Amino acid sequence: MNDSQPILVAHAQHTWRDRDASRSPLDALEIVSRSALANAACRGLLQSIDTVVTVPSLATQVPDLAGLTPVNTGSALCQRLGLQAETFSTDVGGNTPQLMVNYFADRLAAGTSKAVLVAGGELFATLFAALSSGQDISHWQLGGDQPAVQLGSPREPANAIEQAHGMFEPINTYPLFESALRHARGWDRETHLQRLGQLVSGMSAVAAQNPCAWRQEFLTPEQVLDTSAGNRMITWPYTKVMNAILAVDMAAAVIMTTVGEARRLGIDSEQWVYLRGGAEANDIWNVSERPVLHESPAIAACAGAALHMSGLSLDALDRFDLYSCFPSAVQVACEAIGLALDDPRGVTVTGGLTLFGGPGNNYSLHGIAEMVAQLQAGNGRHGMVTANGNYLTKHAVGVYSRDPGDSPWPLARPDLQTTLDAAPRLRVDAAANGVGTIDACAVAFDREGPGRGIVLGRMGDGSRFVANTPRGDAAALERLLADDPVGEQGRVTPGDRVNSFEF
Repeated sequence: MNDSQPILVAHAQHTWRDRDASRSPLDALEIVSRSALANAACRGLLQSIDTVVTVPSLATQVPDLAGLTPVNTGSALCQRLGLQAETFSTDVGGNTPQLMVNYFADRLAAGTSKAVLVAGGELFATLFAALSSGQDISHWQLGGDQPAVQLGSPREPANAIEQAHGMFEPINTYPLFESALRHARGWDRETHLQRLGQLVSGMSAVAAQNPCAWRQEFLTPEQVLDTSAGNRMITWPYTKVMNAILAVDMAAAVIMTTVGEARRLGIDSEQWVYLRGGAEANDIWNVSERPVLHESPAIAACAGAALHMSGLSLDALDRFDLYSCFPSAVQVACEAIGLALDDPRGVTVTGGLTLFGGPGNNYSLHGIAEMVAQLQAGNGRHGMVTANGNYLTKHAVGVYSRDPGDSPWPLARPDLQTTLDAAPRLRVDAAANGVGTIDACAVAFDREGPGRGIVLGRMGDGSRFVANTPRGDAAALERLLADDPVGEQGRVTPGDRVNSFEF
C-alpha cells in the first residue's frame, strides 16, 4: 500500500421529488457535498479539500437556459462550504464524472491535490415545471463569479449532415446502433424484442430496490415492451421506458484523497475504496464516419487498460455499472468488455438511466457513488464503472476495489487515443446520389405514430450516405419497422440539406 494511492473516502446521493423551485442547483450541490462530508465522519477533511470539481450542467448547453446558472458553480459552492480551493470543470458529456475521477487521481498521486470534492446534479424536473408555470427561478444564477479551470475543449457532437437528418438527438441515434446490432447478431424481430425486454426488466429490478431511483418500480419484460399506459414508442424499437429519464431532480458527490492523507486525517480504513485502474478514450467522433456501428473499440481499449492497470481480471470483478442511456449502449459495452448481457453479476448497481434516472451529464457520478457504497458495505470486493458521452463517442472506465493491489497508481498511463485515431473511417458523401445499401435504420415516432425514417448506408464506391425517408411515405416506414432491411438497397437522392431514401 503506497501513501500516494488514490482512494475514495466519502459519497452521497440525493433525489428530490417535490419540484421545489426555491431549491436552486447550487443548493442541491451544497446539500449533497455536506452529506458526503458527513459520510466521511472526519472533522478535518473539509480543511484538506483543496480542489473542487463540478460536473457541468447540461442546461448550460441550451442558450435560453445557460443564463440560469452561476458563472462558476464550483466557486459558488466553495463560498457556501467556506473553502479556499481551486475549481475545475470540463466539457459536457456523460463520460465526465469518471473522466474527472481518473484525472484527479493523477493529481492526487502526483501530490498536486490533497483532497478532491467532485459534485454534480441536475434539477430538470423542477426546471421544466417552473418554465411551464412561469415560476421565478432567477435566484438560480446567483453566486460564483470566479471562472473555473476548464479541462478539454468543446466540440460539436454531430456534424452538419447528421444534425440535418435528426442524428443530433440521442433518441434517434442510439436506435441506429440497435438496428446494426440486431442485424449483426442475426436476430429476428421477436427475439430482438424479447432481449430488449429482458435487459430493461433486469435493470428495473435493481431500481425497484434503490431508494434513490426516480422510478422505483419493477417492470416485467412484457411491461417494458407494452406501448399502452403512457409507454409510447419513441424511436423504434425503443419504448419510453428504454430511454434515459432526463426530467429528474438528483445530485451526487464523492470525495477523493490519498492513503497517506487519509491516515493523517484519521479516516477509518473501512471507508477506503481504492481506484485501481482508470482509462479514457474516444471512438471515431462522428457516427456517420464509423465503418462499424455496433462496436466500440474505445470501450474495449479503456476496459482492457483499466483492468491491466488494476491487476484484476474481468472474472475477478463482482459488480458493474455500465452506462445505460439506451439498451444499445449496454449491449455494445458488454460486447467490448467481454461480459455476457445476462451475467448474474448484473450490468448496473443503480438501476440504470432508464429507471434510476438520467440527470444530464451526472449519471455516472451516481454510479460511482453507489459502487463505493456497495463495496464499503461488503457487497463485493471489486467493481467497474463505465461512462459514455455523446453517441457512444467519449468513454471513461474506472475499476474500484476494497483492496489496494500490488502497484502504485502510475503517473504515466498508456496513450490509447493515438491508436484509435489511426483506425480507418468512412468518407461521408453529403450529396449522395444513386443506389445505396442500408447499414442501419431507425423510425422516429410522434404522438400520431411513425413519422420519419433515418437511414445510414453505403454507396457503391464505399462512401457513407445519410438520408431520411420522404415525408408521408408510409410504405417505407412500415418496411423499416416490419423487416430487418439492413443489407437491402434503395435509391438515395440528394436534397436541400436533407437527402431522401426510397426503396
